[in-house]
Amino acid sequence: MTFNEGADLDTSQVRSGGSSRGGVLVGGGAGSIILVVIGLLLGVNPFDQGGGGPFDTSQVQQAGASEVDFSQCKTGADANRDVTCRIIGTVNSVQDYWRDALPADANRQYRDAYTVIYSGQTQSPCGTASNAVGPFYCPTDEQIYIDAAFFDELTSRFGADDGALAQMYVVAHEYGHHVQNILGVLQYAQQDRQGPTSGAVRVELMADCLAGVWAHHAATTQDEDGTTLIQPLTRSDIESALSAAAAVGDDRIQKSATGSVDPESWTHGSAEQRQRWFTTGYESGDLNACDTLSARTL
Repeated sequence: MTFNEGADLDTSQVRSGGSSRGGVLVGGGAGSIILVVIGLLLGVNPFDQGGGGPFDTSQVQQAGASEVDFSQCKTGADANRDVTCRIIGTVNSVQDYWRDALPADANRQYRDAYTVIYSGQTQSPCGTASNAVGPFYCPTDEQIYIDAAFFDELTSRFGADDGALAQMYVVAHEYGHHVQNILGVLQYAQQDRQGPTSGAVRVELMADCLAGVWAHHAATTQDEDGTTLIQPLTRSDIESALSAAAAVGDDRIQKSATGSVDPESWTHGSAEQRQRWFTTGYESGDLNACDTLSARTL
């Protein structure tokens, strides 16, 4: 996937988190395999307190920590060469799409969500953000948290390719959770948290599908001046996204971490399921095709 070089990036949609290598993960030790496996699946923060937590919402940046610099992110050309700028361009594109796609009524109209781009660690109302947890959406403050260095892990450790759409899929998936929050369905992940047909798996597969819906329309999204942000997707782009979806399947991560697969502990779905639901969203381009909560077969 390629950004149009003359498109403008809107950095007002992102915030900078602190850079720190210290601190303790909330809810478990940093050495826990289970913690790392759950965190790197991509999704709602596993430490989410369901509407409240031990951190004040003002604690996005850790005291004394340096900020991530966005000054180099001005145009689509910057997004093509720099991963932080690519995150910003993806945020711009995803939000431009969902502003128009969601019904404009009082209960379901889209509202923008900031992405906090940090380095190392930062605090969120849902817990400590770090690469031991991975990218996540925190419903308490309606923000996405992501360290650009995660994409190196996604490729080197989990086997996704290093294509742009593999990275952009991650961002679009997290915004899928924000859409779910607006629609009132995100809560199902907390009511039924594990198992191959659990509410958690259904919510995560829906977010994959919503990422696919955005991908279908990505080449129609525009910057504030009406310049198209993204060039039409190629088959290679889609294969890149599918490689990321497969890399974070429960079965693949469990097999890599423990040598075995236990569907009863799944929280996000298998590699095949994640690919299939992304493809469903991409091929249909329709929010209504993503109703995993009612689907008899996942």
